[in-house]
This record gives sequence, structure tokens and C-alpha cells, in this order.
Amino acid sequence: MRNSLRILLSVGVLVLLGGLAALGWWYQTHQQAVASRAAGTLTVEVTSGADRGPGTLREALFVVAAANGKAEVWLRVKSIAPETPLPPLVNPHGVRIRAEQGGTEIDAHALAGGPALDVAGAHTAIEGVQLRNCPASAILLRATNFSLRASSIESCDVGVDVAENAADILIEGNRFGADRIGVRFAASNRNARVVGNTFSRSRDAGVWAVRAEPDTRATAITVRDNHFGEDRSGVVAANVAVLIERNEFSASSEAAVHLLGAGAVVRGNQVSGGAGMGIIAENARDAVIDDNELDHLGAYGIMVRGSASVLVRANRVHNCGYGLAFVLGEPHRPSTAADNTIIAPQFNGIDVIGDSPILRDNKVLQPRAYPLHVIDFQQPDGARVSAHPALENNNFRADSAPVPAVDAHGVARQP
Repeated sequence: MRNSLRILLSVGVLVLLGGLAALGWWYQTHQQAVASRAAGTLTVEVTSGADRGPGTLREALFVVAAANGKAEVWLRVKSIAPETPLPPLVNPHGVRIRAEQGGTEIDAHALAGGPALDVAGAHTAIEGVQLRNCPASAILLRATNFSLRASSIESCDVGVDVAENAADILIEGNRFGADRIGVRFAASNRNARVVGNTFSRSRDAGVWAVRAEPDTRATAITVRDNHFGEDRSGVVAANVAVLIERNEFSASSEAAVHLLGAGAVVRGNQVSGGAGMGIIAENARDAVIDDNELDHLGAYGIMVRGSASVLVRANRVHNCGYGLAFVLGEPHRPSTAADNTIIAPQFNGIDVIGDSPILRDNKVLQPRAYPLHVIDFQQPDGARVSAHPALENNNFRADSAPVPAVDAHGVARQP
């Protein structure tokens, strides 16, 4: 009897200890979730930087995914190091992820592939998070109503990867550094805005909006009031409608802005320094390059190549290697340069090579070589593409340097 009692007591103790352990796990896990029933918002606190377990970001994402309303995730730790892919953010009512003052670093170097954060649910906001060392995307966005603010993404393949179905996007006041691409768009996403961010040392581009075929949706991505520094290219846009407005570009190694296809407007930007070009429109059509200032570039301020119906208007180009260039455009849909001012180019003010643009009311002042240089293009098969610009009321002052074979308009023609 005594032995039986001892066995029953031992079993009871084990059951009690198991129950206490389970209760402790439940308590630690559910202590994260502090429900604010009046506001209808579930708040979950991340208190552990581990990959999994109570208080971790992984556990928090599972909790908010099952919430019946809006949810907030507060990051109360300085660093998080996920070792395996995190679950996606899928709460359709909305999730807000916020870090305490000073931010929380998510170091994704251990992830073999896939995004660090997969935003699959609408109404998601991320604030104050530092994402680093992502082998793939830091944030994959495939939902509507998304915002990213006051965060930084560094040394990732792609900072924010925006899928074609995403819409109503605000990326504002963030820092992107040493990524291959800062923000990548797959289409002309509706109501997408990239505003007031800093991009630096992007290996391909700060903003990349490229698709193989023209996007027929009548909407434009807004890229406004950002600073781009020491990127290979600041913005690359191809067959995606983009409004690139009031940005600062400095020291781009290839081009501040590279346009291909249709639908781009580049307006009111400041482009300064760098060995490459300022703005390139290549195989573009119906683009507008308006009211930009470009200075101290090693090559051309603006080049329009193989393009049709591109308007280059009211730009100010000074102290660059060259001013403007028009190369092999479509003769039946000529591009136009109007009201541009080019001051002190190291070489030619305007080059026209195998093209016939309309040049109207432009000024080339203090060129060190030709104010306007016109060249027919010799194709590899021996065929010649003639250059015949249409000139109207331009001011080509060639008096600052000897310019041989200049006609009455100040044009130097080389057959």
C-alpha cells in the first residue's frame, strides 16, 4: 500500500510539473498578446531575438495571423536573427510592425533564399526596422495598402520587391544602402509612391521599374523628393509609367536616370557629378524630360538614342562633358529639344548623329568645341543614315573657341 501511494504521489508530481510547464509556456506566449478590446486591436510584444520560441517575432506573426481584427507587433529587442523563413504577414484586417526608438535590426544572413518579410496581407505598415544582409528580398510585397517608414535596408539583393498585384503603396523616409536594387517594381502599380528616401551605393539601381512589354494600365509610379548617391543608376524605368520628380542625384557611375519604352516623365530633378551621363532615353517614346538641372557630369547631360517623340524642354546643363545628344531617332516621329540652356560644355553643346530632331529656342553658351555638331551615321553594311535637324530660333554662340566649317546658324557639319 505504501509503495502504491508513493507511485501515485510521484505520478501526481510529474503531472503537476507538466501542467506548470505547459502553463508557463502558455503564459509567456500569451503575455505577448495584450488585447485592447475597446480599440479592437491586438498588441503583441516581441521580447526575444531568437529564431523561435516564446516572445519571438516568429511566434508574434503566428499570433497576429489568427487575430480577428487589426494587430500591432511591437519589437522590444535590439536585434533579431531568423535562421529559417518567417511566416508571411497575412492578417487581412491590418498589421503594424513597429520598433522602439533606436530601431530593431533583423539580420537575415542565415536565410538561404526567400524574403525576410513576406507581406501577403493588405493594410500592413512597417516602421523603424533595420533589415540587413538579405540574400534575396528584404520585403516581398504582394498585397494592397502597404507603407514602409523610417526604416533602413542595407546589403540586400532587393530592398522592397513589389509584385504586379500590389497597389496603394507608400515607401517614405527610409534609407537604402549597398543593395543591388533598392525598390523594384514589376508593373505600373496603382497609387505607388516612393517619397523622401535616401538611396546610396546601389549596385544596379536605387529604383528599378522594368517589364518586358509595355504596361497598358493608365497609372504612374511616383518617385519624388528622394536623394540618390553613388548608385550605378538612380532610376531605371522600362515600359513602366513613372513620374520622376524633384529628386537629387549625385555621382551616379552610369546614369542618374535611364528610360526605355514608354510612359516616363522626368521633371525638376537635380543631377550633379559622376563619370557617366545624366538622363538617357534609349528606345523610348513619348517621354518628357523637363526642367531638370544637370552639372559636372563626365559625359552627356541628356542623351536621346533610338527614340521617338521625346520632349526635352527647359533643362539647364552646365559644366558637363557634353550637353545634349540625339542619336538614330525615328524620322517620322522626331524628338524635340526646346528652351534648353547649355553652358560651358567641355566639348560639344548638342550632338546630332544620324537623327533629325526639332531644335527650337535652345541656347549653347561658351562651348569649348562645337555648339551644334551634326554627323551622318555610317551603318556597318555601308548604308548612311542622314542627320537633318530642324532648327528654329536657337542661339549657338561659337565665339569662345575656333569652330571650323560653321554655317550661318552656328552649326558644324561633318559629313
